[in-house]
Parts: sequence; C-alpha cells; structure tokens
Amino acid sequence: MTATASAARPGTVPVDLAGPQPVLDVVIPVYNEETDLEPCIRRLHAHLADHVSYRYRITIADNASTDSTLRVAERLAREFPEVAVHHLDEKGRGRALNAVWRASDAAVLAYMDVDLSTDLAALGPLVAPLLSGHSDLAIGSRLARGARVVRGPKREFISRAYNLILKSTLAAKFSDAQCGFKAIRADVARELLPHVEDTGWFFDTELLVLAQRAGLRIHEVPVDWVDDPDSSVNIVKTATADLKGIARVTKATFTGEIPISRLREQLGRRPIGVEAPGVPPRLVTQLVRFAAIGVSSTLAYLVLFLLLRTVVGAQAANFTALLVTAIGNTALNRRLTFGIRGRTGAGRHQFEGLIVFGLGLALTSGSLALLNGSTTPGLVLEITVLVLANLAATVLRFLLLRGWVFNPRRQAATQEEH
Repeated sequence: MTATASAARPGTVPVDLAGPQPVLDVVIPVYNEETDLEPCIRRLHAHLADHVSYRYRITIADNASTDSTLRVAERLAREFPEVAVHHLDEKGRGRALNAVWRASDAAVLAYMDVDLSTDLAALGPLVAPLLSGHSDLAIGSRLARGARVVRGPKREFISRAYNLILKSTLAAKFSDAQCGFKAIRADVARELLPHVEDTGWFFDTELLVLAQRAGLRIHEVPVDWVDDPDSSVNIVKTATADLKGIARVTKATFTGEIPISRLREQLGRRPIGVEAPGVPPRLVTQLVRFAAIGVSSTLAYLVLFLLLRTVVGAQAANFTALLVTAIGNTALNRRLTFGIRGRTGAGRHQFEGLIVFGLGLALTSGSLALLNGSTTPGLVLEITVLVLANLAATVLRFLLLRGWVFNPRRQAATQEEH
C-alpha cells in the first residue's frame, strides 16, 4: 500500500477543529426518562460549554417513549441551539445509536447514559485520541487500572463475569464492553455500523469485537463511576440477549458472514514494520500456530494410518490418511495461521493445498518404497521413517502455504477482484 493510500485510511487523519460542522456529537439514548432527562442535558451542556473549544452537539435519541420524554427533549432543543432531538418509533439502545450515528455530520460520535453515572471529567480524555487520529474508538472502563467505581457486589460480579465470557469466547482484548461511555471516529463508524446487527444492549460489544478483529485501535479510559440504584435495566433479560449475541457473532465470523478480511484491509492499522531483512511480520505467530496444527494433523494421520494399514495395506493407508488430514490441515491453517476467513478463494486454496499434499505424498510414499525395497521393516521402523518424512513434508508445506497458497499479495488481488 502506498503512503498516500495509508494516509487516507479512515481514522488516521487528525480532525479539523475549525470546520463549520460539529466536531463532537454526544448522543443520549432515552426511553421513558422524563424525570432524569432535563438534569442530564443541563449538566452535560454546562460541562461542554466550559471545557470544549470546538463545535459540539448533544442529540437526544428518544426510543419510542410513552411518557413525556419527547416533549421534554423538544423543549430543551428549543432552549439550547446545541441540542437536537431524534425520535425513533421502536425501542432499542443499539437501534438508536446506529441510526443517529449514521445520520450525524460530526467527526467524532459519542454516547453516554442518561443517568451520567460516569464522571464527565473523563470525556476529554475519551475524545482526545480520536481527534488526533491516534485511535479509532475509545471506551470508558470501570475495570481498568485507575478506575474508581461505586456499585454493589451483584453488579460487580455480573460485569466481571460477562467480560470474562467475552475474553474466553470472542478473544476480547478490551476490559469493559458495557460501560455507557464510548466514542468512535465517524469515518470509522461508517464502515463498521452496516455490519452491526444488534439493536439492544449487545450493540456495544458487537461493535467492539468487529473493531478489534478489523485491526482498529481501541483506547481505554479509566473512569470514576457511581452505580444508579434506580436503573431500569432488566439484568436477566439483558444477559440472555448478550449470550445470544455472542453465539451469533461467533457463528458469523466463523462462516464469513461478517467480512473481517475486507474490513481489516479497509480499516486495519498496518503492523509495525520489521527491520530484519527477509523476516516478514507475524512469522513467529504463524510458525507457532502452524506447528500446533501440524502436531494435531500428524497425530490424526498416525491414528488413521494404523486403523487402515491392516485393512488396505501400507501404501493405500498412507494415501487415505494423508489426504484426509491434508484437507483438514489446509482449512485450519487458512483460518488460524494465515487469518483468511469467508468462502472467497476457499476452493482454490484447497486445490493448491492438494498439490502441496501431492508433494508430501511423494516424500512419504517414496520413503516407504525405499524402506521396503531395501529391507523388511517392522512396524516401529516403518512408523519412524514416516514421522521423519512427515516432518520434512511439514517444512515444505509451511513454505509453500506461506509463499504461494496464502501469499498476502495474492489475497489482496483476490479481494480486489471481489
């Protein structure tokens, strides 16, 4: 990628603070909050007026409230020029954020809960790395080092358990998915939001997981946070929806329904360049994963070979066991070692993987033929020779998969064609 193309990548250019459009749009999603809405907006507006030197907007996103919330919001919008109202006919915090963020003309998009549980002093540190182009998203974290939190043991346990589930199932690297205090670059949001399906509380998690897998930089701000004892959130219902969301996102990323490779190409920050000549980035990681898959494949191969050898003979058993494990080996390396997801190019990859398999077959079969032609080996010697031949075939397979089948330049060309 050229330097010019890299500079144009969404999220990397500093925001123009002197432009005619709002720099920051803070969204307050509300449902039946006629009591808390006005104190929230007045406090937030006063804070922004005192601490922000650029243009800003506060957008009240009314999620089909059935009380007087909408009337309160419209009255506040008439009083403050910086306050706007966006009404939705359906409930859902995720639906409201998705709709308002996609319609906004601001450069940085944020949201916070109407109870303002998070100290507003964290808003500046939250937004600053997005304005500079250093980071793509920013989240307030109640679990990061330096955070100060006041809440009961039940909510503390639920929060930590949920984030532990995210780390174990979705390999999440961020510390707090559900704190209602987040911001995102608008140019990045335009690429991510069309792929976020959740309309409720899981919206935050889904957005963060997509951002992480697309290679974006997520900045975390330790916050001071005081629990709202009057919160209307149904914990059991929300937890159930979150677990369903985790299962859906896991399936979608595994099957390629979410185009992670394309998003990474469009949005992902390039890895730090490696200075050593001839040493490509991520080589060590690829070697470790390839080795782990190789060990599993070899064990599976040996089991199949031993099961088939007494039935069809050594050569036929070797061919069948190697073919079955080669197909699985190519599929696993495609996804785990070289990070390629989705169906694009999968057929070609398996075909070329079979060519690599043919070379491995030639090595192992040739070793067997040479061994049996020179002596009458026992089972132990036969297996030893096959293991050594497989090790040689493994080295050859890695070199061919990395330099030919899954070569990054070929993958980029394939993505452009599609």
